[in-house]
Amino acid sequence: MDGAFSEYAILPAVCAWKLDPSISYEIGSTMEPFGIGVHAISKTKPAGKKVIVFGCGPIGIYAQMVAKLSGAEYVIGVDITKERLDLAKKMGTDIILNSKEIDVVAEVDRITKGFGMDIVVELTGNKAVLNDATRTLRRGGDIVLVGLFSGPVELDLVNNVIYKEANVYGVTGRIMWDTWWTAQSIILSGKMDVRPVITHYLDLSDFDQAFQLAESAKTGKIVFRI
Repeated sequence: MDGAFSEYAILPAVCAWKLDPSISYEIGSTMEPFGIGVHAISKTKPAGKKVIVFGCGPIGIYAQMVAKLSGAEYVIGVDITKERLDLAKKMGTDIILNSKEIDVVAEVDRITKGFGMDIVVELTGNKAVLNDATRTLRRGGDIVLVGLFSGPVELDLVNNVIYKEANVYGVTGRIMWDTWWTAQSIILSGKMDVRPVITHYLDLSDFDQAFQLAESAKTGKIVFRI
């Protein structure tokens, strides 16, 4: 299929989702990353749990917001970009950790008094980060793998998955149509404002600038105005 960075696009009718009339197109355009965040967190039961999300791009921040909305005891966001960590904090993440400046595994060990995190969400697709992510997981905890890796990954399965009796979930995209209904219901409830995660509005003709901004990893969601 052709892409959708155009004024009009063709897609199979079964893939079309009709937005509630009260939801703006700008918010509607965020439902793809928001939906992935919803899908990732829906694999677990965050209420009363300690949650850590590796990656504070739009999907990561949305996942952190959904975890908070779902009653998590606290949420930790991990990234290497100050701008994204600041945005995560602005959106309600309890603790932000810059993995360039701090040993995340040691800091999580300190915060949790050695118990580890109940729920770990990996969104970076970085092999080294995945190993750190599994090391922060407590025994019997849940790890949700969402980030896409460029190739095979070497992982200490014995110590960080098998001996921990970890529950491992793989997530890709959203569940049609379950995730869409959940995501829309959250937005319509008024309990979560997803708009501040949109940091840039650009004209479609400025697509080069948009992709450069996205690749810098210093933005939230970028939206084209058509």
